[in-house]
Amino acid sequence: MAGKHVFYFGNGFAEGGRDDKQTLGGKGANLAEMTRIGVPVPPGFTISTDACRFYLREERYPPDLEQQVAAALERVEADTGKRFGGLENPLLLSVRSGAAISMPGMMDTILNLGLNDQTVEALARASNDERFAWDSYRRFVQMYSDVVLGVPASEFEERLEARKQERGVVEDTELEAVDLRALAHEFKSLVRERLGSPFPDDPQIQLWGAIEAVFRSWNVERAVAYRRVHGIPDYLGTAVNVQAMVYGNLGDDSGTGVAFTRNPSTGERKFFGEFLVNAQGEDVVAGIRTPLSIEEMEHRLPEAYRQLLEVQERLEQHYREMQDLEFTVERGTLYLLQTRTGKRTAAAAVRIAVEMVDEGLIDEREAVLRVDPKQLDQLLHPRLDPDAEVTVLATGLPASPGAASGIIAFHPDRAVELAANGEPVILVRSETSPDDFHGMVAARAVVTARGGMTSHAAVVARGMGKTCVVGASELHVRNGECRASGYTLREGEWITVDGTTGRVLLGKVPTVEPEPDEYFNRLMQWADSFRRLSVRTNADTPQDAQQAREFGAEGIGLCRTEHMF
Repeated sequence: MAGKHVFYFGNGFAEGGRDDKQTLGGKGANLAEMTRIGVPVPPGFTISTDACRFYLREERYPPDLEQQVAAALERVEADTGKRFGGLENPLLLSVRSGAAISMPGMMDTILNLGLNDQTVEALARASNDERFAWDSYRRFVQMYSDVVLGVPASEFEERLEARKQERGVVEDTELEAVDLRALAHEFKSLVRERLGSPFPDDPQIQLWGAIEAVFRSWNVERAVAYRRVHGIPDYLGTAVNVQAMVYGNLGDDSGTGVAFTRNPSTGERKFFGEFLVNAQGEDVVAGIRTPLSIEEMEHRLPEAYRQLLEVQERLEQHYREMQDLEFTVERGTLYLLQTRTGKRTAAAAVRIAVEMVDEGLIDEREAVLRVDPKQLDQLLHPRLDPDAEVTVLATGLPASPGAASGIIAFHPDRAVELAANGEPVILVRSETSPDDFHGMVAARAVVTARGGMTSHAAVVARGMGKTCVVGASELHVRNGECRASGYTLREGEWITVDGTTGRVLLGKVPTVEPEPDEYFNRLMQWADSFRRLSVRTNADTPQDAQQAREFGAEGIGLCRTEHMF
């Protein structure tokens, strides 16, 4: 519809669906689709990619956008029975990006929007949980200040860590309401100190500040770098998804998680994921806390887990593709916040494609087309020699398989500098954030001390085919050095990363040639049946010819006799 920029979804009704990704972005299109097929999704609306392109081009909002947003917000209030900025049962919002092509973690998100010194008290009364309300408020002030106002998140983290040390606790969840109240006010004072102006209390000002920040995040350095690496056009723009908040931090009957309908590292047909009790989504994705395996959810939140198993099966059958899900459980009730095609390793891509043919979900031609030819190259890379003697520094989670040796860099900028000088680099961090993306591109492998299999580092590394180990808790990264197993390592020292087993090893470990498995061979046989070109090899020695023959070459296409002598 000409001039329409806002599309509603909620209460079983949606203006759009999965075929509208160019307008609604991938996240918005899938939120609409899930709503249409009866999956529990919090109500909300999507501001179109057209509006983003208009804003970036004209530096102003399209005509009638503010009126369309106001009308959609009234519908969210009606569907939830809450009022935005209300002092009885306040409606809080999440504001998230969503491009037509998935760019995980590269653009901005704001949660708990709508809180101020009055609505936080109303939220405490409505939820009968003062700690939850102030936890949500301090999270909001930190996130909004970082994303919208430009005050670095690290300055808030320092104050949070200082408060935990003062209280003698390790986890955020161990802080009490009085601590979180003090932190919220301390965070607001920090904003005034840094900017010379107060933190915005008006929910409408907060909302439009967040919408503008998400539009602008399309052109931040990390998003531009991600598009360049993955060949995503710059002209697409991002949609903005505004949704009623649901709360995973309401206590032990609440939680949040990320899950895949199949294992994204191996491709095994087994529900795979992680979750945290009494947490919000950023805690899992950012790797701030090391999460629990999804199987633990069956014991902690059994009814929500049963519902989640049903939903994940339904979504995979509906999309005929492995899905990456984000979910929240609020006081025992399950809500889906996102579904998208899951990033996966090369080995997983091949196995999933082959097994989906066996299951009757897709045919052989579609299976071949689903696997990016560039991914197949990763399966032919060397792996660590199983007979080599090794010294294990730490063992974490095998987030993305493969093997890589290189020198340590602790900062993404240094990883880029060292790689530019021809050095093989391993990026070692406590945890990664989207701002580390350029360093991950430059590195041969990534290691983090914290985080899980669905953290930012894991998801991005799998998407790029980078070897990655996360949650290697024996590594202590601080002040430009890393301590583990009695060793102290500094920048420039060699380590080896085994992304298949999750081991981080001292020094440079030798490798051996890979052996393609049955899934690879079956996919290649199908590819042979569809191709119309013969494949011959460039070979100058008997060894070259033998290897080419093993990979299915039909003859010699080029042979330089001078190389034989």
